[in-house]
Amino acid sequence: MSEIPFKKVPLISVSGDQSNSLPGFLGQEKSDLDAFFQSVGERPALRIKQIHRWMLQGVTDFQMMSDLPVGLRKALASSYQPFSSKILLHSKATDETEKLLLEFPDKKQIETVMMREEGRATVCLSTQVGCGMGCVFCASGMEGVQRNLKTFEIQEELLQIRALLGTQERISHIVVMGMGEPLANLERLLPALDWASSPSGLGISARNITISTVGLPKKIIELAGHQKPYHLAVSLHAPNEGLRNQIVPTNEGTGIGAILDAAQQYQKISGRQVTYEYILLAGVNDHASHAVELSKLLSGRQSHVNLIPFNPVQGLPWQRPDEESVTMFRETLRVRGVSATVRKRKGADIDAACGQLRREAARTLSGLN
Repeated sequence: MSEIPFKKVPLISVSGDQSNSLPGFLGQEKSDLDAFFQSVGERPALRIKQIHRWMLQGVTDFQMMSDLPVGLRKALASSYQPFSSKILLHSKATDETEKLLLEFPDKKQIETVMMREEGRATVCLSTQVGCGMGCVFCASGMEGVQRNLKTFEIQEELLQIRALLGTQERISHIVVMGMGEPLANLERLLPALDWASSPSGLGISARNITISTVGLPKKIIELAGHQKPYHLAVSLHAPNEGLRNQIVPTNEGTGIGAILDAAQQYQKISGRQVTYEYILLAGVNDHASHAVELSKLLSGRQSHVNLIPFNPVQGLPWQRPDEESVTMFRETLRVRGVSATVRKRKGADIDAACGQLRREAARTLSGLN
């Protein structure tokens, strides 16, 4: 695979008019779209289906939707833009990871990442503007949560990425690991994922969709009741209550035991092995004793541990452990019967850790860089 040089390009136009002056087509109420199409003498159901089909193919310019009448294309272009979100920044890394900073009409911004590997295109979705969980290592939550994303805004993340893919590429996997706590916005997330995994949507296998959570037991049970084989990833990050309370403040209101019980119930209902995410912070939770304690905590559970060496974030004091420490932690788990791997680092040269690009853009725009 040839190397693509790193670039950061502001205000790339990949979906027609990138201004927010016109309303986004995808976010319109059905009654409003019905009224629009009837006003121009067109059948709403047929035309809406055609437009959605073009968007699913990556076409987001009304003028290029060739099976629509020319007059309708002009009327659409003068009344709507395809999406409510615009691409504020588009970054591409040497490993072909791409990151979008999207801005909505209310000026709120989120990040969406697309990772390529071995013919696959995986999209990392955000579910909230910011995050309210307060994890001490995370750039997303440094300013708290501002609002939940709506279902169509989550869909727009996927379609904005789809418009960037080549004709021979498709989105094959989704990981809901971007900005925000997914289970805190479950009501709006699930319809977006159901659409993404349906034949009339992006047609992505539900088994190729992973939902990450800091660990909200009641919401995990609610997700299990949805009865879709989505993969669950629990952000554990510590092997005991005291240390997890320091790293993940919401743990004080839940506790590791309740989280593990809920995850076990999810596994029984869904039939999917649960992954436990564990970010390694140098000198904090990466000692051999922590690995031993973690192996005891997960003993007897059909689980997998995904180790994530910390990506340094400006303004946070934590450091990335050295490779020797990471290898030691992984092997300590493995010899005690716990499946463990180290997540590959993707997009390091474009601030791919969640929330970094948004903070960097804010500093740049305010002249503080």
